[in-house]
Amino acid sequence: MTKEHDHGGMRVDIELVRQLAAVLDETQLSEVEVEDGDRRVRVARTMTAAAPAAYAPAPAPVAAAAPAAPTAAAPSEGSMPASQENAVKSPMVGTAYLAPEPGAKNFVSVGQKVAAGDTLLIVEAMKVMNSIACPASGTVTAVLVENGQPVEFDQPLVVVE
Repeated sequence: MTKEHDHGGMRVDIELVRQLAAVLDETQLSEVEVEDGDRRVRVARTMTAAAPAAYAPAPAPVAAAAPAAPTAAAPSEGSMPASQENAVKSPMVGTAYLAPEPGAKNFVSVGQKVAAGDTLLIVEAMKVMNSIACPASGTVTAVLVENGQPVEFDQPLVVVE
């Protein structure tokens, strides 16, 4: 029933590879691996510019989260168009944290001078904490997210001018 091809002494179950590829598409994972005895199949894809389109339906939950903090939503919407080019954007979907741990001082605040490479905040994705570094020296003019706020791919996080 399953089609298997012999590639250099290794039998590859093409149907299994297709099923794993479908799992990647359905779940937005970048990699899936299955191991059965001495046989292991790993299917991975490189996240490209096409990936943001897959996240397009996701803004609805962010919009639902916005009413929980209406004071932050109004200023960030007003300030984003003017300074969009200077905004440091999220490289992934996740949760933004402004401090290294609960109760600690925020990495940056409005008016603070920052250098290239300084940590601006953390985006947690799949239990991995990812430091978001400042791309260039400047002054923080706006922090567009709140601590613990869900963020989308390419969402502006902090404006540095």
